Amino acid sequence: MAILNAINLVKHYGNEGDEGFTAALRGVSFSIEEGEFIAIMGPSGSGKSTLLNLLSGIDKPTSGEVVIDGQTISMMEGEKLALFRRRQLGFVFQDFNLLDSLTVKENIILPMILEKKEAEEIEKKVQDLTTLFEIDSILNKYPHSISGGQQQRTAVSRALVNEPSILFADEPTGNLDSKSAAIIMECFEKIIHELSTTVLIVTHDIFTASYCQKIVFIKDGLIHSTIERKGNRKEFLAQIIENLDIVGGKTHVL
Repeated sequence: MAILNAINLVKHYGNEGDEGFTAALRGVSFSIEEGEFIAIMGPSGSGKSTLLNLLSGIDKPTSGEVVIDGQTISMMEGEKLALFRRRQLGFVFQDFNLLDSLTVKENIILPMILEKKEAEEIEKKVQDLTTLFEIDSILNKYPHSISGGQQQRTAVSRALVNEPSILFADEPTGNLDSKSAAIIMECFEKIIHELSTTVLIVTHDIFTASYCQKIVFIKDGLIHSTIERKGNRKEFLAQIIENLDIVGGKTHVL
């Protein structure tokens, strides 16, 4: 069953005919099935970030619709949209976006406190997630005193505490070394296999993308091609490089 449908998404910046007018997306349609692990890739300026912003409700399309869990979020406004995003969507960013004044545990439980969840439920959720991601020993530490990989695992845990319908990740390994990046991608695999969460990531990194099940390549505001992982990661990596050579994306590897 499709958890997300993007329907003929168009996004313009500025007025057509004016200097500076940009057609960032020119009619993008695709769907994501429940439990899928998908990456969006493409060259700089292709529309990847714009697409992520529209799918996650950060920005509005010029035309077209975004439907998540049967609800058209592209039509939502104000508090209704804010509540939907907080309750139904999870977000992981390149820069972690943790609050330095809060401990690891306090950062993770913040979304549950905003939703006024019961203390017992909060404790269980924290224990389950931090054990899964092997950060249960650092719950009382502050972000500045833990590694980048541990900070990102904290951010992933925070994104999952309210059991979102879909988790969006924007360059989740962009600030990590190769070992930490591998750990984070293994965390995403755990999310898929053990929690059945749907994950969509935007990345330039072929190593990161090779963990996914499907990759959508964007070029010039349109979907250029889609590939699905059939064999092992090494074979999929070769497919990714081949497709990026065609669409013009840099084959950046951590």
